[in-house]
Amino acid sequence: MKRALAVSALVLLAAGGFVASALLSPYRGFEGEVFLNFPMGTPSGRIGSMLADAGVIRSRWHLLAARAIRPGVTLQAGEYRFEPPASVLEIFRRLERGDVFYHELTVPEGFNMFDIADAIEKLGLFPVTDFLAAAGDPQLIRDLAPQAVSLEGYLFPDKYRLTRQMSPVEACRMMTGEFRKVWKRLGSSADAHRTITLASLVEKESRLAEERALVAAVFSNRLRIGMKLDCDPTVVYAALLEGRWRGTIYKSDLASGNRWNTYRHPGLPPGPIANPGLESIRAALAPAASDALYFVARPDGSGGHTFSATIAQHNHAAAAYRRAQRRQ
Repeated sequence: MKRALAVSALVLLAAGGFVASALLSPYRGFEGEVFLNFPMGTPSGRIGSMLADAGVIRSRWHLLAARAIRPGVTLQAGEYRFEPPASVLEIFRRLERGDVFYHELTVPEGFNMFDIADAIEKLGLFPVTDFLAAAGDPQLIRDLAPQAVSLEGYLFPDKYRLTRQMSPVEACRMMTGEFRKVWKRLGSSADAHRTITLASLVEKESRLAEERALVAAVFSNRLRIGMKLDCDPTVVYAALLEGRWRGTIYKSDLASGNRWNTYRHPGLPPGPIANPGLESIRAALAPAASDALYFVARPDGSGGHTFSATIAQHNHAAAAYRRAQRRQ
């Protein structure tokens, strides 16, 4: 009897040692890197099977053994990236922490919601149409900008970490949340919607940082005297909204009756045409002290502009630009 008990004890110890070795030994049965997405509510057995099928662990039973050791742990949903060899317990702890893989989205200054939608689709997160549907609903910003017709202008340019579990609305909430922080830090009592609409025009027309306040002054001066803004980027945006942008501005685009077309309609467009950065917002809040009503690109290719207070000055500058273009 004693001998049988001793043998059983040895067997149990050996089995325990085997299990411990299996759970603690690093393993890698795949090449390169593996991405696995575990939806909310995926059972532990299914997670184990997915890990084993991908070569991340030897067997689903190993994960279930780790689960038996820590039965009260919640394994977090999400997309995970696996590359170096890891033990089952290391992987289990990652799932417990929710060490999910983040897709980095960069939103440059001047990106519009169409640009952002394209960038998100390229990350493989959700289709363009899904993001545009979320960005087209202004509810997330209506308390700050009651006149907003969409979230355009309020999807603040920055770097964002998105997960596969995130919805388009949650992505928009993250970006508008960043805008809220920036607007609060500015401490301005100005009308947010008017400011951001003007700032978006400044952003699209200013390649040089030092010219933003001057561009803002031109638009502000025109608004004050009721002169049309004649802003090319608004024509482009009108075409984007109607799904007819062809990569170049045509006469038919300039003649469009779309409300965003500032060649046809005086005043600011109904809303922003892009998402401006902090410096363009500051320029819209404090335009330069200038009487300029016109600007045209300089012929030196610097990206700068010549600013003019009269149509005669402007025509002279425009002629110089056209001559340079012909020489090139």
